[in-house]
Parts: sequence; structure tokens; C-alpha cells
Amino acid sequence: MLTAWIDTMTPCLKDKRTGELVDTEVIRIKRASFLRKYNKKNGWYVNWHELLKENEIYALVIHGSVDIQGLLAVRPDETMASAFVTWMYASPENNPEFTGEKKYEGIGGHLFAIAAQRSFDYGFQGAISGFAADRKLMNHYCSVFNAEPICMLHPYQIFISETDGAQIKEVYDYEWTDEII
Repeated sequence: MLTAWIDTMTPCLKDKRTGELVDTEVIRIKRASFLRKYNKKNGWYVNWHELLKENEIYALVIHGSVDIQGLLAVRPDETMASAFVTWMYASPENNPEFTGEKKYEGIGGHLFAIAAQRSFDYGFQGAISGFAADRKLMNHYCSVFNAEPICMLHPYQIFISETDGAQIKEVYDYEWTDEII
């Protein structure tokens, strides 16, 4: 489920309190035991360890830490020739629906950029697909990323083309680490 709002298009995360730009890294998470603490009970919307069965999980972290700002569950989708985003979620401290405010801006865009990178890695040249959480988010992705509402398998199904996915990837700057948790 695509749940991340695209608040600002910035190459790094922006601290809402200070305005400071903060560098980020992407870490792949393969251990279910690590992901068990990211669950419905503590504001992560789903039990992330369960998503490992059919997806790759990536964490957007503050550079040099494991301070997770957002999680992405993604897998190749041969039928749609895209990276299918199963779940995308900003941490509870960055989710205004959960806390009333955000610590950082730019998380949603970063998560889409990671999905676009995985699309390239899968051989789909940046194409991304997934199910938006609701009509408002679907329309938001159509406006911000030029996504197409295809609504075949889900009422809010979207597709972001290769060209638009490549453009998303170019906006965001993060270090892709070889570290795996």
C-alpha cells in the first residue's frame, strides 16, 4: 500500500524544526527478527517481518545510523514490467496522521526513488506500480509524479512510467549501502 505523502522534492531529508538538510542511506533488511519491532502495535501500520516472505525490504536511514525514517517493501512484477511497491511507510515520528507532525520532510519521495532504483535493478528502467491507500493519495501521485491511474486490480492502482521513474530517481540523493541487516 502506498501511504507516503510527497511533501517536498529535496535531495536530502529536511529537518522540519531547524531546516537543516540531513544525508540519508538505504539499508536492505533481511532479518525477520530485526523487523519484528516494526509492527502495527507501535505505529508502523503493518507487521513488516511478514512482508519479507514475498518482498525485499529497504530502510531509509539517517546517514551513519540505523535511525529508520521509512520502510519500503518491493518486488519485481513481470506482468506490469515494474517494481511493485507492496508497502511504503514513513516512520511514526514522520507521519502526521500518527503524531500530528513530522520530524523530517522528503521521506515519501525518497521511498519512491528507492523503488525506482530497484526497478532499474530488476530491468524495468524505472517503472513503478502499486496500490495507493485512497483516492486522495492516488490523485496526489498522479499530480506529483505523473502516475497513471490504471485501477485494474485495485480501485487506486497506479503506474509510474520508466521516464517518470527515472526522473524521480534523479531528484533524490542517498547512499546505497552494501550493509544488510
